Amino acid sequence: MTQRRKTKQVKVGNLLIGGGAPVSVQSMLNVEAHDIAGNVRQAKALEQAGCQIIRAAVPDLAAVPTIAALKEALTVPVVADIHFNHKIALACVDAGVDKIRINPGNIGSDENVKAVANACKAHGIPIRIGVNSGSVEKEILAKYGGFRRYCDLHQIVERREYD
Repeated sequence: MTQRRKTKQVKVGNLLIGGGAPVSVQSMLNVEAHDIAGNVRQAKALEQAGCQIIRAAVPDLAAVPTIAALKEALTVPVVADIHFNHKIALACVDAGVDKIRINPGNIGSDENVKAVANACKAHGIPIRIGVNSGSVEKEILAKYGGFRRYCDLHQIVERREYD
């Protein structure tokens, strides 16, 4: 049997993840982000099938009402997958999202990251910093790879005394 590595436990909505908590099932919606009814329908089906965390892409501010509708319709935590604009993350916090996933290569300046970290901290919302090479600035990717930008953002979030 594979030994699980020790991690910090985090509360996402009503669910504990990490830190010895049981492995949880998460799925990402694949309905167009602005189709509120379609996303709610798919998320409810996933919840009924046993999914414990629902993740939704929020590509722009017009998609934020989908997060609010998911929160109203579901009993499982909702994660907002944010790209390109920190204001989308801030709006999702206001909409009651349970967790934010930001992408270090396209969330913007360090000040934007601080604003998101501060808002999440104030509302007890965990942040996941997800890295993929398609979103990291070309010059940083060429010099360091995606890991460098992740480390930069991780330090910014930690400086906010964000647990």
